[in-house]
Amino acid sequence: MSWQKSLSSTIGRKFMMSLSGILLILFLAGHVSGNMTLLMGNKEAFNAYAHFMSSNPAVQLLANVFKLFFVGHIFYAVVLTIQNKKARGSQSYEVTNKDGSSVSKYMGVLGSVIAVFLVVHLSQYWAVMHGYLGEGLTPDKDGVKDLYSVVSTSYQNPMIVGAYVIAMIVLAYHLWHGFASAFQTLGINNKRYTPIISFLGKAYSIIVPLLFGAIPVVMLIRGY
Repeated sequence: MSWQKSLSSTIGRKFMMSLSGILLILFLAGHVSGNMTLLMGNKEAFNAYAHFMSSNPAVQLLANVFKLFFVGHIFYAVVLTIQNKKARGSQSYEVTNKDGSSVSKYMGVLGSVIAVFLVVHLSQYWAVMHGYLGEGLTPDKDGVKDLYSVVSTSYQNPMIVGAYVIAMIVLAYHLWHGFASAFQTLGINNKRYTPIISFLGKAYSIIVPLLFGAIPVVMLIRGY
């Protein structure tokens, strides 16, 4: 079987969705690490971080790779959802995982919410920083743009903060059910490693969204 046919098969699509999901998990870990400068209120450090992420050629190349995987993750999720619905026909039943909880019924909806949030999130900060929306930010003498002030100002709006927190709760649920499942799809599933992966997945699903959600809340409370 050619690699094109392999990727177009159900197993191939699940493999690619799982692989892209794991790479996006790595991206989130790196992203939240850089955003901790916001939590600490360090304006100079955050602006320097944002400048590095948007100007370093190697980082830009990696960012484009992650964008492709994100689009691929959505594409394969949509294709598999449509395929599953066609396979079920008129039958209305839920697919459950090993612990009996309904997963597939909600994963698509949660993923859609996350995708919408990401579009809004990028339009608020990334697009503004680079001038795709509005006039863009004026760099200082070192070429560094003050993205911190844009973020800080937006997080003084309780509605934005509330929406952000809700989005992180959705992300946590999505990760909770998707983390271990992705590794199982890739064939990493045995008595020795599965409990460890399950524990790490649940810990990650709580810690990373919690840190992301804490940033706007803390900035709202302290006023900057």
